[in-house]
Amino acid sequence: MSESAFAERIVHNLLDTDFYKLTMMQAVLHNYPDADVEWEFRCRNGEDLRPYLDEIRHQLELLSDLTLDDGQLAFLERISFLKPDFLRFLRLFRFNLRYVQLGIEHDQLCLRLRGPWLHVILFEVPLLALISEVRNRHLHPHMRLCEARDQLHRKFDWLRAHASEDELAELQVADFGTRRRFSSRVQAEVVKVLRDDFPGRFVGTSNVDLAWKLDIKPLGTMAHEWFMAHQQLGPRLIDSQIAALDCWVREYRGLLGIALTDCITMDAFLRDFDLYFAKLFDGLRHDSGEPVAWAEKAIAHYQKLGIDPMTKTLVFSDGLNLTRSLEIFRALRGRINVSFGIGTNLTCDIPGVAPMNIVLKMTDCNGSPVAKISDEAAKTQCRDANFVAYMRHVFKVPSKE
Repeated sequence: MSESAFAERIVHNLLDTDFYKLTMMQAVLHNYPDADVEWEFRCRNGEDLRPYLDEIRHQLELLSDLTLDDGQLAFLERISFLKPDFLRFLRLFRFNLRYVQLGIEHDQLCLRLRGPWLHVILFEVPLLALISEVRNRHLHPHMRLCEARDQLHRKFDWLRAHASEDELAELQVADFGTRRRFSSRVQAEVVKVLRDDFPGRFVGTSNVDLAWKLDIKPLGTMAHEWFMAHQQLGPRLIDSQIAALDCWVREYRGLLGIALTDCITMDAFLRDFDLYFAKLFDGLRHDSGEPVAWAEKAIAHYQKLGIDPMTKTLVFSDGLNLTRSLEIFRALRGRINVSFGIGTNLTCDIPGVAPMNIVLKMTDCNGSPVAKISDEAAKTQCRDANFVAYMRHVFKVPSKE
């Protein structure tokens, strides 16, 4: 009989997180070690998670004994841009549960983080992963690994039937599925199958633990929180994106050069993404809005700056599946390099399972509100409507309401 999709413990070690949490954490250590932040959980599909509170709390408490061991440290030491002082700090790091507030408010599961950014930053991914897995083990207790594996092979069969050999030779896909995975075992199985059997080019995973164990490349640069925090860390709100990009360049000196564009919409981002940044960064990541229209804006922007788009890469990561990835690839092939980070559709796509839509987003930095105004109205997030209105005014972003 096939192995169960679940293990007793959900998050097994400190590296079971997305790579960009570590890259941002190093930048925070070096630039903003005293910044204080607040985060808030949201279940976008309105699912009632209260029945799982006790098990979520139990799995949360297990995080506090995770440490970095010698093998994990040796793996990180081989990554040239992770600095010795950061790795020494990470070796000492522990999840401190006093920064977490978990309970029931207004008949909903309530989860908030409050504390130093440096010590709170690693909570996001394991918390979301454990909430997803706790819920899934209650709803699907008898799920077996073979069901996830068989579903993935069916997708491979579809891809082989619909894509030419030339297309498959260029189609680059990565696993971005940690935070909303069905379970840790399912993600590990999916990534192993992708590494061994994917008919296109499997280029890596965002999960650092799996990259270490399976000897594949860890992928990731920055997330929305990097830009959001700078709304309260820089000298002026209008300069916040420039400050975030400039700090990243100083930290990584040309490495980790994929910039996220949709914290304050693509149009507002491109107004700040001048020739200096366009030459320094290797490309851009899409995470909201219509992907091909977004790509057309990126291509036009590079061309206006006199940069050959074929020297740059666009990474797509918004709710993708293999079908949509192939469509985007065909629309842009030969015009700009593209790569696809697929999350939930790889690690939580099993017949009969409805994946969750959960997020944990920064809401405040240094006691003042921060906001995300993406290219998709439903993804806009801020607790302070006045701050959102002010930010729209400053960045000339019209309301879509």
